[in-house]
Amino acid sequence: MRSLRLFLILFALILLTSLRSSAQDIAGAFTFHIWSAHTSFPDTGRRKGYKYENKLYTERQHYNDSTVLIVVPKNLNVKKTVDLVFWFHGWGNHVDSAALRYELTKQFIASKRNAVLVLAETAYNAPDSYGGKLENPGVFKALVGDVLFGLKELRYIPARCEAGHILLGGHSGAYRVMARIIKNGEMPVDEAMLFDALYGETDIFMDWIKADQLHRFVHLSTDHGYGPLEESKRMINLLDDADISNFVVEEKDLVPAQLRAHNLIFIHNLKEHNDIVNPDNFRLMLENEPFLKKL
Repeated sequence: MRSLRLFLILFALILLTSLRSSAQDIAGAFTFHIWSAHTSFPDTGRRKGYKYENKLYTERQHYNDSTVLIVVPKNLNVKKTVDLVFWFHGWGNHVDSAALRYELTKQFIASKRNAVLVLAETAYNAPDSYGGKLENPGVFKALVGDVLFGLKELRYIPARCEAGHILLGGHSGAYRVMARIIKNGEMPVDEAMLFDALYGETDIFMDWIKADQLHRFVHLSTDHGYGPLEESKRMINLLDDADISNFVVEEKDLVPAQLRAHNLIFIHNLKEHNDIVNPDNFRLMLENEPFLKKL
């Protein structure tokens, strides 16, 4: 017990000293990074790297980053609980490049939600959907604890504040880590927003949907993701067979009221795969979901 307590103290000190300001400068936001032992990597599953299309992606270059980017609205107002929106990037990105490329910080602040945006690193600039340690039982819960610790140390939230609603969002290859977090993360997840990302793990999402009728699932698909559109159709059939109500719409016909009226939504988008998140689709989803309060 004494050694465990010492380890926790040392870990807290390491985490605190790893706090650093972000290079991003977004009006209305405080942004900073922490290091967490409870992100995806390093992980034994990629100790020897990963080969894709005859190219080796080494552990040192692609599976050794434990960064977490945290975005806090300057007018955040929380007391007992803080709502958290976790975003997971797809292939060929890292947390900072994804935040810039898809304007995630800008969209999040523009949505005026009373919540915190969290980008936890997965495979760094690699074509890989493997979620590493975050696929394991309880690791996501520990990551949430690290995020809360960082927020408390910088006095963005009160010392006794706990996690409130948790939403997951992600693009492309993020589907796998999102599904495994829902299954094994040991934290209640209220919503999953997938942006051309339903390549698989559909059974996990189905089980989660069936477990609570308040769970919210939104998938935006394109004709260019080479898989998510077809998997969307399969999931819609599964929902129909289970007599679970869902809403299917073309993006050109979508109005915000429809997002507020339905919990299970499938939106077909005519954009390219990498253009589906911005300039404002992430903001639109945040503004019209039921769990986050407006600032």
